[in-house]
Amino acid sequence: MALFSITGFRHSWLILMASLLLILPLAGCGDLDRFRVANAQVSQFTTSTLSDPKTFNYALANEFPNIFIFTHAGMIGENGQTGELIPELAESWQISEDKTRITFTLRPDLKWSDGEPLTADDVIFSFQDIYLNEKIPTTTRDGLRIGEKGTLPTLRKLSDRQVEFTTAEPFAPIVRQLSAPILPAHILRESIEKVDEKGNPLFLSTWGTDTDPRQVVVAGPYTMESYIPSQRIIYKRNPHYWQKDTEGNAQPYVERIVWQLIDSTDNQLVKFRSGELDMVGLTPQEFSLLKREEKRGNFTIYDGGPRSGTNFISFNLNQAKTAGGKPVVDPVKSRWFTNKAFRQAVAYAIDRPTMLNNVFRGIGDLQHSPVSVQSPYYYSPEEGLKTYDYDPKKAKDLLLGAGFQYGANGLLQDDQGNPVRFTLITNAENKLRMEMCAQIKQNLEAIGMQVDLTPINFNALIEKLDNTRDWDCLLLGFTGGVDPHSGSNLWTSKGSSHFFNQGPLPGQPPLKDWVVYDWEKEIDRLFIQGAREFDEMKRKAIYARYQEIVQEELPQIFLVTPKALSAVRNRISNVKFTGLDPRGSLWNLPELKVMD
Repeated sequence: MALFSITGFRHSWLILMASLLLILPLAGCGDLDRFRVANAQVSQFTTSTLSDPKTFNYALANEFPNIFIFTHAGMIGENGQTGELIPELAESWQISEDKTRITFTLRPDLKWSDGEPLTADDVIFSFQDIYLNEKIPTTTRDGLRIGEKGTLPTLRKLSDRQVEFTTAEPFAPIVRQLSAPILPAHILRESIEKVDEKGNPLFLSTWGTDTDPRQVVVAGPYTMESYIPSQRIIYKRNPHYWQKDTEGNAQPYVERIVWQLIDSTDNQLVKFRSGELDMVGLTPQEFSLLKREEKRGNFTIYDGGPRSGTNFISFNLNQAKTAGGKPVVDPVKSRWFTNKAFRQAVAYAIDRPTMLNNVFRGIGDLQHSPVSVQSPYYYSPEEGLKTYDYDPKKAKDLLLGAGFQYGANGLLQDDQGNPVRFTLITNAENKLRMEMCAQIKQNLEAIGMQVDLTPINFNALIEKLDNTRDWDCLLLGFTGGVDPHSGSNLWTSKGSSHFFNQGPLPGQPPLKDWVVYDWEKEIDRLFIQGAREFDEMKRKAIYARYQEIVQEELPQIFLVTPKALSAVRNRISNVKFTGLDPRGSLWNLPELKVMD
């Protein structure tokens, strides 16, 4: 946190961990048989996800997982097990003594997937013309705003292989924030320079999912070979990818990856057990079922420790109106949602220990913070972070103290007699989230609230967050990051994934009367202060204060952190599964091998 990233997740929180590593849907039997025979001659493995991609354009994406796990590369990356920065397209980088200039040196002889040279001109184009372009609604820019004025870095080409970034002041997260994928200037420059009838760059409609996937030029380990909506995406090895092993052999080793698009976690599990899938992310319930099949099924279940990121419910705090004057949120409901006592009452009413035991089978921990527990900046309850232990009586007392009342039927009403009733949404494809929502509905009805649980398609949910903003309450998950600044697109008030109070965004109709709360302004200030500070102890204190504010104001009510679990066929080697990196078994994708 966005949507989920992120990703992408390496430089920002990207929206919605829909579910990573999931399988193979059936077309007609003849079609499937021909598909298998045609691909039996090359090394490949099959994994999956719950929903179709929303875009093939990285700059416009804010959901995770996404195609860019396979196709894109930035100047630097992260070691998925340690969080350390590692060279990617750039072989090295150097920071000046005054910490306001950073010089990246690209690897020699880099090429795009179409064989064209990848040079410093592509780096300049990617950042200057796309990520730092205010006309492009991208989450990447949020993490690169510096100081109170939100000044953006400037770039200078030093040579075909060197680019210098300059910041107006020292900016501690700068290297990690420059991990966004590099995009091809020779393909996309024209779409930036030309505009549509509304004056928006054609880039905003470039590389949509209606694009022939073979036309998407990339620098990552794989290119897209084909895309059949609601069925699969096939990736093939990028012959121009830079990475080689210690013996000089080209990577990635695997020739083809099949990414199946499956509409439910139940179907994913069925497909894995039938042998049609080589990897699957596991819920705690599925872990209990599959563990006893591990030897017979010839797979290994990996435990990556606590999963990076957060699970939460959130209320829509947006008090803005559309250009036509219609409130984004029903004014009656808005009075409830913007009342801190109301949100705190909901937090006390949710029985998270029971959720941990029943929904997660005890495989996880209670969650209290927007920062992942693996991060060195995590501020724990033992250190003083406020928690909301299950206490329905305290929840009712808070509501009564805030002017709510109970009718003769025991249902909660506001001070004007309006029954407290709202809609809770989540993505229908995710069975675990559905179970969490069912318990939350039950818990809140126990304190008199009426909750309408309405599961919707993942992409429809993202549309509500990104564009229409017409929702009451939702249950989501966000990917995490080592440095809290990676969540600036979610937590700063002008961030493009600040979904609980989303302000105006480029290319969208204007909003009227959008309100930024005082506590949001304080979080903005803390993120600016944290980015300026290079002393790690002082940075930890700054981000601890941010976590305290979030737990006091509760724009998100945190639930449970599960363990990261994945089942992988033993035919796949070099697996280094981790819970720290949202890519799980795929963070070291070029190193994976298939043994058949």
